[in-house]
Amino acid sequence: MPKDKIKKSSSERIYKLMYTICLLTAGLAFICFFIGLLLGLTTFALYHLVTVFIYFYCAYISKKGNIYVSRLIFFILLNLGIVSTASYIGRAGAVEYMFVYSLALPFSVFSFKREKIYVYFFSCLSGLLWIILAITDFKLFTSTPIDISVAETYIYPISIFCTFGIVAVQLYYFSVLSLKYYKQIHLKKQKALEASLAKSKFLSTMSHEIRTPLNAVIGLSHILGNNDPRKDQIENIEALNYSGKTLLNLLNNVLDFSKMQSTNIELDNIPTNIISTVKQIQKIHKNACKRRNTILEIDIDESIPFVWLDVVRFNQVINNLISNAIKFTDDGTVTLIIKKMKETEEKVTLHLAVKDTGIGIPKNKQKTIWKAFEQASNTTNRIYGGTGLGLPIVKSILEVMHSKVKIESEYGKGSTFSFDLELKKADDKKEEILITEKKEHNLANKKVLLVDDNLINVMVGKQILEKEKILVNVANDGLSALNKCKENEFDIVLMDIQMPVMDGYTATKEIRKFNTKMPVLALSANVFIEIKDKIEECGMDGFIFKPFTPEDLINQIEKYTSNS
Repeated sequence: MPKDKIKKSSSERIYKLMYTICLLTAGLAFICFFIGLLLGLTTFALYHLVTVFIYFYCAYISKKGNIYVSRLIFFILLNLGIVSTASYIGRAGAVEYMFVYSLALPFSVFSFKREKIYVYFFSCLSGLLWIILAITDFKLFTSTPIDISVAETYIYPISIFCTFGIVAVQLYYFSVLSLKYYKQIHLKKQKALEASLAKSKFLSTMSHEIRTPLNAVIGLSHILGNNDPRKDQIENIEALNYSGKTLLNLLNNVLDFSKMQSTNIELDNIPTNIISTVKQIQKIHKNACKRRNTILEIDIDESIPFVWLDVVRFNQVINNLISNAIKFTDDGTVTLIIKKMKETEEKVTLHLAVKDTGIGIPKNKQKTIWKAFEQASNTTNRIYGGTGLGLPIVKSILEVMHSKVKIESEYGKGSTFSFDLELKKADDKKEEILITEKKEHNLANKKVLLVDDNLINVMVGKQILEKEKILVNVANDGLSALNKCKENEFDIVLMDIQMPVMDGYTATKEIRKFNTKMPVLALSANVFIEIKDKIEECGMDGFIFKPFTPEDLINQIEKYTSNS
């Protein structure tokens, strides 16, 4: 809800509350006027008759919206009325109940956030008057109060009834009001959930629609690059591959930021060799460095042991920091530094830094770079490009890893982003993660069923697989895949998710009814976590996210068919 609507809604509640309180208090003042007449207290009766009209006036101006004046008049009048009544009636008239009421009331009709001074003042005023009355033995305005027996017999029950009546009406008012606004909050919550679901569905659809053709772009550029291109074609192919990966990185950043805004990041720690992992980074950023005429250097402590680490998130942090450094460094150097600071039997503490000799960051901009899209709005980012999401994502991931990124920068002299990580040591080096790199594979004559409704993706997939002498069979929907699995034996099935006739989930469930051993891998262009959950539920063994590189695909096939 917009701020102006919230403010208007809050003001309307106060108007209605003050209007109700003024009318109730006017009724109580009229009762005091009537009691004064019966007891022959002319001054007392006239005073309360005048207050009746003033309370009605306060109710009138409250309804018109002049809440400021009406509240001040009301509270001054209320305290004077209680004091004068107490002077005539005494403690036997139960005036303490009215004082308790007047002490608490400011908290209801003033905004404690914006009008603290009024809350304190009128609460203290009531307390002070109460103390003065007690000191003067309830004879502040008169030394001849009414007979105590009359007060105990008639006025006490009337005072109790009226005070609790006013409180009960206000409680009812607040209960109805709360119920009304709880309903509004519930409706707004439902709308927010529906909007969130719509957003997730939109992002899921857009992710799938963008990743599917992107898979063809990256896959075909790899294939072209491996087919002995002419020298004049190599640069174009590398540019095509680089552009595809740049678009993929942009898409991943947008999706990651969206997920981080709505859910908590969960780490998936596995035994990792950081030395091997980091050494692949130079290959990833080779083309970007070439375009900027920038040298990427790696300074890593070779004695770092295997550690438990979410390698995907770790690579995301390092790659985002290096990409950011390269982007702002022309004809310079970007250095990744990883040093072992402390090591015990169970843990190791690492210091990581990405240092560049680029344009640097002015002091007044060093806080804003962590805000999403903040960079995208200024001149610097329009020159150098980017979404402004890389650094906010780095900050979010490191916070989950119980670390904090620091920046040291001087405008025109470069920047250094650094952080420390405390990681548990991994015992078994044999569990080292599979690194995506070119190597010899032995997959000749392996039978693969490739299931995809996109003909371009089928073409790309077939070329990648057949180059490894794999026997490829193709199905364009889940039902066709199901029938082929009934008729033939396959070493592995590569199953697309979104397809006509029968989707990948349903097809896999049906296949599992008669074949539980054959590996089925999902080929999904959707990276949302609910997709991963569905993949496990339907009986698939793993997943390969589109777009994938040939090495990714072949390594996964080898992993799942090595025992067959």
